[in-house]
Amino acid sequence: MKIVTAKDVTLDLLKDTPIAVIGYGAQGRAQALCLRDSGLQVIVGVREGGPSWTRAREDGFSPVPIAAAAQKAEIIHILLPDEWHKALYDSDIAPHVSPGKTLSFSHGFSIVHRRIVPPKGVDVILVAPKSPGTEERKAFVAGFGVPGLVAVAQDASGKARDKALVLAHGLGLTRAGVLECTFADETIEDLFGEQAVLCGGTAELIKAGFETLVEAGYPPEMAYFECLHELKLIVDLIYEGGLGHMWHVVSNTAEYGGRTLGTKIITADTKKAMKGLLDNIQNGQFARDWVEEFERGMPNLEKLRREEAEHPIERVGKKVRALFVKKGTGE
Repeated sequence: MKIVTAKDVTLDLLKDTPIAVIGYGAQGRAQALCLRDSGLQVIVGVREGGPSWTRAREDGFSPVPIAAAAQKAEIIHILLPDEWHKALYDSDIAPHVSPGKTLSFSHGFSIVHRRIVPPKGVDVILVAPKSPGTEERKAFVAGFGVPGLVAVAQDASGKARDKALVLAHGLGLTRAGVLECTFADETIEDLFGEQAVLCGGTAELIKAGFETLVEAGYPPEMAYFECLHELKLIVDLIYEGGLGHMWHVVSNTAEYGGRTLGTKIITADTKKAMKGLLDNIQNGQFARDWVEEFERGMPNLEKLRREEAEHPIERVGKKVRALFVKKGTGE
């Protein structure tokens, strides 16, 4: 798979092209700031009067309502939460998606699951930073960038791929490296990674480890350090040099225990469950479930949020982190 880097792209193609960033949450803010800092023309489109409107003004933008941004721009880069795409696209964006324009996304959910069906005559592209927005912005400001993906779902102009790469370049993604893929590849792998490993799997593994130690009578503060706090340090080692680097740095005792007993935790049944998750994503069931949950007002998600907020690891963690802040500031 070819990696596109900064030496392969310039900003010339989009230098005078108005780009609407629709939404000003974590990704919207990070991407709007990076594109502007790269010298591209950015229009921020958000709902008037809300916190995002205020934040954009504080950052030096002159935000406009979503419909006005879509009307003015040649590239409409939709960075709203997935669940809001369809309603706001239908009401505010679609009337201004005329031939020659470009629809752009950072996640392929709405295109893959046909929540948005673009008209003919427009380019449809994906520019996906592989990072939360806050970390993407930090890397850009530091003079580097995070890796990214680009894809093309519809190429009406013959230049859709070039536009995607220019946007990726403006975001600083080419400083780290950009891979080309399909909308489906990005969407399915992203959802799977979030559910099985990065968010769902990791959170449940942390809580299970914490609960096991506390239920056995060990101090919850120590369990917090062991199962949550130190995880960041281990992940940093893996990030820096892969699993081999992590095993090299930890003690021989840790390596022997981890290599011989980790498979008692992550078993064939775990992988079977992961396969079930992947099947659910591939056949569209997860998307249907999530859309239904959103349309019902997200009762199950809100319940799960409340339950985890009351979990002992959250209460203990809040106290432990507060102690560290005080010590770090000399109070």
